[in-house]
Amino acid sequence: MVSGARGLGRLSGPLRSIVRATLAAEGSTPGEISIVLTDDAALRVLNREWRGIDRATDVISFAYDEQGPGETVRPRYTGRALDADTGARRRGIGARTRRASVTAPAPAAVNGDLVISLDRVREQARRFGVTEGAELARLVIHGVLHLAGRDHQRAAQRRDMRAREDAVLRACGAAVRAIDPGSP
Repeated sequence: MVSGARGLGRLSGPLRSIVRATLAAEGSTPGEISIVLTDDAALRVLNREWRGIDRATDVISFAYDEQGPGETVRPRYTGRALDADTGARRRGIGARTRRASVTAPAPAAVNGDLVISLDRVREQARRFGVTEGAELARLVIHGVLHLAGRDHQRAAQRRDMRAREDAVLRACGAAVRAIDPGSP
C-alpha cells in the first residue's frame, strides 16, 4: 500500500514491483508492507523519536515482528544493527535421501512500513544527477533491504548495501521508468 499526497496512487504498481524484486533478491517474500510518502518535517519527527537525531532523513524503515495470539505487534526500527535472530535471512535447504525428501521451507514474509521524504527525493535526485523516480526507487529498495535484515553500519556493509541497491535498480528498469512520467 502506498499513501501520501493526492495523485501518487499511480506509483502503487511500480513500487509494488520494486518491493517484490528487492525481497526476491534477498530470498524473502512480501507480507504487508506500507509505503508512506511524506515530507522532511514528518521524517524529522520520526528520526527524533526513534533515533534521537533531530534532523530530517530520507527513509526510515519499521519492521513488524511476529507476535503470538493476543499480543500487540510493535514496530522495530530497522535502520540500525539488528540482533542476529531478527536480522538473519531464513533459507531452506532441500535434501534428498534414498527414502525421503525434505522440502525447503517457504521464505519468511517481510512485514513493515517505509516512510520516505519526497523533499529528500527531489534534493538527492538533483545532487546525484538522477531522475526523481530513480531516487525514489533507490530509497524504497534501501528501506526494504533494512526490512529484510540488511544494515550499513560498517564500510563493508555499506558497499554490500549499495551493490544490492544497484542490482535491483538495474533489474527494475521498467518500474523505475513508470515512476517518472516523462521518461522514455
